[in-house]
Amino acid sequence: MHGPVVVGAPVISPVIQIGQAPGEHEGRLGRPFAWTAGKLLFEWYRQIGADEAMIRDRVYMAAVCRCFPGRRASGGHRVPDAGEVERCATWLRREIEMLQPKLLIPVGKLAITQLLPVARLVDVIGRQQRVTVYGRSVDVIPLPHPSGLSSWHKSEPGRTLLQQALHAIRAHPSWRAIMTVD
Repeated sequence: MHGPVVVGAPVISPVIQIGQAPGEHEGRLGRPFAWTAGKLLFEWYRQIGADEAMIRDRVYMAAVCRCFPGRRASGGHRVPDAGEVERCATWLRREIEMLQPKLLIPVGKLAITQLLPVARLVDVIGRQQRVTVYGRSVDVIPLPHPSGLSSWHKSEPGRTLLQQALHAIRAHPSWRAIMTVD
């Protein structure tokens, strides 16, 4: 893993978005989802009426791992391994315990698997599930990873399931509450 540690703004929110790990540019820019994947992610949120500034001001942004994991020899970013995930797990646990969220939005398969058993994205994207996380019952609405390398969200059934997930997020009471704040 390569520093610096990247964290979101200290937002007190009933909604936590959980990413995989920062990309290689996020450390330099000092915020999660600040590069290509972030552009697409915030475009998805715009579809349900929330721009990037609103998200950064009203949604707590966490990650499974807080440092850039490096590049794969074959190209693209390396997915953090089990040991790296385990070493970073304390941070996410403490954030969830402190904020006591009502809605978790894991982005990408690594983040989703920290909360839900998943073999295939089609089994979890597009629906809300109630799960127990660190002793608390919380709603989880997963999103696919907005990677430029992934075509999952660009073709069916991914395109439709992404839209269903976005509509479920927009309809969630905690999302509605933070998006109507003036």
